Amino acid sequence: MEENPIRIRGLTVEEYLDRVRNFHGYLAPGVVSGGFMVELACRRLPEGRLYDAISETGACLPDAIQLLTPCTIGNGWLRVLETGRFALAIYDKETGRGARAALDPGRLSAWPAVKAWALKLQAKSERDEAAILAGILAAETGLYKVEPVTVDKSRLTKMDRIFICPACGESYRAHREGRCGFCSGEVPLYTAADTPDEE
Repeated sequence: MEENPIRIRGLTVEEYLDRVRNFHGYLAPGVVSGGFMVELACRRLPEGRLYDAISETGACLPDAIQLLTPCTIGNGWLRVLETGRFALAIYDKETGRGARAALDPGRLSAWPAVKAWALKLQAKSERDEAAILAGILAAETGLYKVEPVTVDKSRLTKMDRIFICPACGESYRAHREGRCGFCSGEVPLYTAADTPDEE
């Protein structure tokens, strides 16, 4: 038995995996990795402070952050800023000082299944999910780099005003007046469906 088994924000690895299953729906490698990344970043932060978080991808990492910290998308303490990198930062709300953890491609060679997953070297249907998870769990915090960062909070503008869109008539949050993201074409989610005729 291990003398000092790793803990992820006070949880055993198995407790964290149970939370991932319940919240995310299955043991996604990205959420499992994210747990170790959150742990690494938080180890660099002083206790007793309030923190915000940034996920540099919308895939999986936001769930790890929301499972392990008070930072959620809903409360505004977690922002997803798509850089395309598998990285996250947790930083002091007041000072902006914090830590950034990222998957380090240079550390993947010892874990071929993890490398194939992380670098998308195989189609999803060809991946060995069990080997990927086994590698992530065996490597623990060894797949990631962590570095101190200071977040320039002036660049994280909030959409704190409410406007009425002249095109659709719905209210929306934004920095300035104009059309909402849907009507301006910035967020093309869907098209309006025709209402079926009632019989």
